[in-house]
Amino acid sequence: METYTFEDIKKEVYGETGTPRRDKIESELSNLRIGLQIRNAREAMKMTQSELAKKIGKERSFISKVEREGSNLTLSTLYDIVTKGLGGKLDIQVRI
Repeated sequence: METYTFEDIKKEVYGETGTPRRDKIESELSNLRIGLQIRNAREAMKMTQSELAKKIGKERSFISKVEREGSNLTLSTLYDIVTKGLGGKLDIQVRI
């Protein structure tokens, strides 16, 4: 029985790193992670989406979309959600 790594499977299903399809999938996955982290932090603080939205001057539906998709989020808005809304610290890493 042959053993495959997760990276092997991603290459097989989504293509090599650097190809348009693979890059799109990786980007979407990163967006989903951001949304999930925001939701988990908000829920840990026992805060509703409406309460978080009010703290940063946005609509509840915006917070809902961010938590579901994590997309269309500027760094400025992400900073506001994390620092003003959740009282946390934003730590961004750049990987090459």
